[in-house]
Amino acid sequence: MKPQISIRNERIDDYETVERITREAFYNLYIPGCIEHYLVRIMREHEDFIPELDLVLELDGRVIGNIMYTKAKLTDGDGDTKEILTFGPVCVLPAYQRMGYGKMLMEHSFKKAIELGYDTIVIFGSPSNYVSRGFKSCRRFNIAVDGGRYPAAMMVKELIPGALAGKNWIYQDSPVMAVSEEAARRYDDTLEKMERKYQPSQEEFYILSHSFVGEE
Repeated sequence: MKPQISIRNERIDDYETVERITREAFYNLYIPGCIEHYLVRIMREHEDFIPELDLVLELDGRVIGNIMYTKAKLTDGDGDTKEILTFGPVCVLPAYQRMGYGKMLMEHSFKKAIELGYDTIVIFGSPSNYVSRGFKSCRRFNIAVDGGRYPAAMMVKELIPGALAGKNWIYQDSPVMAVSEEAARRYDDTLEKMERKYQPSQEEFYILSHSFVGEE
């Protein structure tokens, strides 16, 4: 029988499931333990959170993945600002990863974002996970962080081609993204115990997150 797949908005009764999925997907991936499930918990109440882009994917009636967005902004050389999007976390239960479900969530969310009037998404992550979805280095769009540097992990997708042409930009994400690792660990300690441990992916993430793309 063909699997039944649907994507819909998250409901209140999904909250616990989504936090559990996020925790399982990210635990020990970037640090011993993770902070992403705590981010999910606090993000929903923040003013920059976008409920219309808070989506879950159901497989045969069971939620196995989710994606969540917040507002972010770009500032050009004249000081003018442009409201854009960032997403994260996007995750799928480990048993269902590398099967195309994350791609489905992203592509569905891109269409909804355009319908809401957005034309640009900026994210941080491993390029190998996102370049196939149309994301490119921030350097290609002249989008830097404060200090004028171009993080290797910062990628950009123009939902509307040409939306960023001809300007230099500084990126600023929502304050909700500045998660306290200490607060996240305290919250994690209240949940079912999972072993915090070192994995090679943590060193890979450290290298990537501390690397920058040079001037062209």
